[in-house]
Amino acid sequence: MNKPERRKPGAFKEITSLTNPIVKDLRGLTQRKNRQAQGLFLAEGLKLVASAVESGWEIETFVFGRQAKDHPLVGELAAKTKVNGGLVLEVSNQVLEKISRKDNPQMVIGVFRQMWAEPSSIKAKNRDLWVALEGVKDPGNLGTVIRTCDAAGAKGIVLIGETTDPFALEAVRATMGSVFALPIVKMSATDYLKFSMGWDGQVVGTHLSGETDYREQDYNKPTILLMGNEQSGLSDEMAASCTSLVKIPQAGNADSLNLAIATALMVFEVQRDVLAL
Repeated sequence: MNKPERRKPGAFKEITSLTNPIVKDLRGLTQRKNRQAQGLFLAEGLKLVASAVESGWEIETFVFGRQAKDHPLVGELAAKTKVNGGLVLEVSNQVLEKISRKDNPQMVIGVFRQMWAEPSSIKAKNRDLWVALEGVKDPGNLGTVIRTCDAAGAKGIVLIGETTDPFALEAVRATMGSVFALPIVKMSATDYLKFSMGWDGQVVGTHLSGETDYREQDYNKPTILLMGNEQSGLSDEMAASCTSLVKIPQAGNADSLNLAIATALMVFEVQRDVLAL
């Protein structure tokens, strides 16, 4: 996929043709291989795109439907995009559907450059909380976890091993803008295990073999909360790297909780005292 062409700073185009090569390029960003190749991703919806700009992200390409061109915020975002040298596209509803691969699309789409935080940004300070996810597979789950961690005041997310893409359209949508607020670090399992050995704090994992109720664990120190994937939970290797294993008591016949729900319970418990301040 080619990056959308910008012949000059502040370029503006009107597009109605579904065969326009720019439309093909933008549509390609719904596929992970193209996002990885170009380092770009899509964010859909006026509120989501505006929250990204408020968080300091610059729009590479700003796409809006004709019906939205008179909206004051659309005009403001288009102007900022042009000032920063971005491409502004006014398109038909059919083009929006083509780019987003769905009917009844949002009237605004922003293209942003992916930003990944370095492992060195993970600091063991005060009562800081980082949430590490091993092999998470579902983009909706990941997006919800990112949003929840943002709401609870976690410092960031660590993705371990082969995971779903946090910049997938479904994941970005589920974050409701939090993907632009929280640093995201990615590591191989080997690199994470090396890192965790030097972590000057605790690593708390949820595991069926945990003997401590998650509400009874002491979180009054820097914490990495380590969560496993949706199907199998933490691998034995990751569980062994934890300084503490906790469990979430359950009643009834369900053998496990949804990853996003379990992570929400954990992060708000870890942050209980912080949120009470």
